[in-house]
Amino acid sequence: MRVTDRELINLAAAVKEKAHSPYLRFPTGAAIECADGTVFTGCRIENAASGVAVCAETAAIAAAVAAGFKSFKRIAIVSDGAAYCLPCGACRQTLNEFSPDIEVLASRADGRYVSYRLSELLPRAFGRDTI
Repeated sequence: MRVTDRELINLAAAVKEKAHSPYLRFPTGAAIECADGTVFTGCRIENAASGVAVCAETAAIAAAVAAGFKSFKRIAIVSDGAAYCLPCGACRQTLNEFSPDIEVLASRADGRYVSYRLSELLPRAFGRDTI
């Protein structure tokens, strides 16, 4: 059963509350919908060694892949910020590894969101066809 955009965003918002973000204080949550409609969530996990922080998007992807899923339709990303929460470059590349045409729902604190195709956010992506 397909979840609505709002339901996917709400799942991301709920898991955002579990984020570990004591350094940047930028908690984020993500909910990724697999091709069959299964949804996995992930939240930001920071570390005092800032380079080893895990983004919410990567956490959600890792949970899905660990469960055997590798094809995704949509991902919702939520933060407490006033700006739309878009995936960082590393997360864009990770999303591209699995689903180059995934829809990205970027939300902001007030609940409004915008939708992009990953190809709009990562044009001319490095991938299997470029190696």
